[in-house]
Amino acid sequence: MLAAVVNAAFAIETFIAGTRTDEQDLARLMHAGDFLIGESESGEPVAAVNVEIRGLRGYLGMLAVHPLHQGKGWGQIMVEAAEDYFRRQNCTAVDMLILSLRPELPPFYRKLGYEKTGIREFCPSRPIKPGVECHCIVMSKSL
Repeated sequence: MLAAVVNAAFAIETFIAGTRTDEQDLARLMHAGDFLIGESESGEPVAAVNVEIRGLRGYLGMLAVHPLHQGKGWGQIMVEAAEDYFRRQNCTAVDMLILSLRPELPPFYRKLGYEKTGIREFCPSRPIKPGVECHCIVMSKSL
């Protein structure tokens, strides 16, 4: 069920082949951290975010909101839930990586208090389309 929500949310990333995740990938991520799940009133999973503690910093990854529920505040709800999770774990900051080919994401995260703190090489786990150039933007926020 979680993989379906994530894959539906990331289907917009047509520059990468295949689906965003699978059960094995999710199991690996859950071993390193955890997932917070947002549910509709009927108990259906509609949003998720991966959270991982890295020393005094939290890592927020794979924020996903099912397309049928986008534009309803779920992204902000999940980011705030992740930040609360990190605060309870005594983290002092949060980091995330977003892809340069998703220009709509930096303004969204800036509204939530994140700022660009660096750039990293993009090392995809799935093939990227030929001729496509992409890098990771590091965004961070103090808690």
